[in-house]
Amino acid sequence: MGASITSGQKKQIERMCQDAGAAAIEAIGLDDDSAQRVIGRGDELRSTIIDRIRELSGNRFALDEKKSNYRYPEAYKIKGITEQTNRLRELFSGVGYADEKLVSQPLPEFAEGWFAILRWETLAKTYGEAVEKVLAMIKKTRNGKFYNYRENQLGSQYLRQHKRTVQMFQTLCDQQKGYDILVVPAQFGLLHRGRSVRYAREVFMPCEFGLGAFAVGCMLLTHPERLVQWEQLHIDCAGDKFSSGAAGQFDEAPFFRFCDGKVKFNACWVHSAYEYYGSASGFLPQ
Repeated sequence: MGASITSGQKKQIERMCQDAGAAAIEAIGLDDDSAQRVIGRGDELRSTIIDRIRELSGNRFALDEKKSNYRYPEAYKIKGITEQTNRLRELFSGVGYADEKLVSQPLPEFAEGWFAILRWETLAKTYGEAVEKVLAMIKKTRNGKFYNYRENQLGSQYLRQHKRTVQMFQTLCDQQKGYDILVVPAQFGLLHRGRSVRYAREVFMPCEFGLGAFAVGCMLLTHPERLVQWEQLHIDCAGDKFSSGAAGQFDEAPFFRFCDGKVKFNACWVHSAYEYYGSASGFLPQ
């Protein structure tokens, strides 16, 4: 760690940011409407400036990890794969089966267990519609104790799967062709606790990928004990990208948490790190 920044250096960087803003305004030729749009997305502009300064300073992920001691609730235990698949078939009529014999294989390093995850295409024509159905089922199975802060914001202009996750799930689908339910080695967030979604994605192992709202939702339906209290590790969905403004900049990710006696679904900046959150991830079988 080098010496602290001097007051002169601080003032120089601040002046550079001010000069850059003034130059951008002049070069772009903003009018009243476009200027107001920029002002309305001030948090996004601030985030972009912070990220760029981090990158230029060679310390891009300096604030992307916090020390964390948060864990899973004591009541949570990974269920057997047959119990999981039976539960999914019970909740979603018409769903087929899984290749359950896969669980005889060794687990990849850092995977906590085998989880049953529906192919989202078995429930809907689009990913967003499939997520909506899973969220609706979470609400139903929890007797209404669920709140979706992103209701009517699950179309493709808001929510998309991360490219790496799409590729990895395609590999799993190819390996488990003909099955509606995939058997996936996964971990429920502990491996990446305290890390921002952005940093978790950066340190994924070659066989690892983020799980999105649909996959995590399936896991919560088979393991409701995973989210039952505030003082626990909540779940980032690093396999999805989210854009609150639906303007093409997908710099957020969904998350699940338990608060005020209910499960809540929302989205937050991918660079935000909280000690009580961790990204869930899956792995390709070895």
